[in-house]
Amino acid sequence: MEPDSLQTEVILTHPRESLGKVQLDWTPQPGNYLDFEGKTYAVLERRHRYQLKGGRYRLHNIAIYVQSAKRPSEKSLVAGRWVIGDATCSYNAHSELIRCAVNPDGPCESCRFYEKLEVTS
Repeated sequence: MEPDSLQTEVILTHPRESLGKVQLDWTPQPGNYLDFEGKTYAVLERRHRYQLKGGRYRLHNIAIYVQSAKRPSEKSLVAGRWVIGDATCSYNAHSELIRCAVNPDGPCESCRFYEKLEVTS
């Protein structure tokens, strides 16, 4: 059975509860967003579950742990991956999950804490 044909269980982290199972045609990574039953969730963690059959372990299912979130309107491409917010700010976390420490909810545009990132070579 191919990994992309496996059912993926969607588990809400707080309060801990299973939201259901879904068939995905892509591999969810932490930092990705998932629309499920009319709501948007941020993927925090992905776990593979294996089952022993015939003396061999086989991938049985995938579980993703999520939290309710809204898709960020601001993204920057850094080293081949998308991060939330304006990556030219020195406070930007360069993360798929959090924007920055001083203004985590954003927006970056018109933020009074913005400081241009100094690039040293």
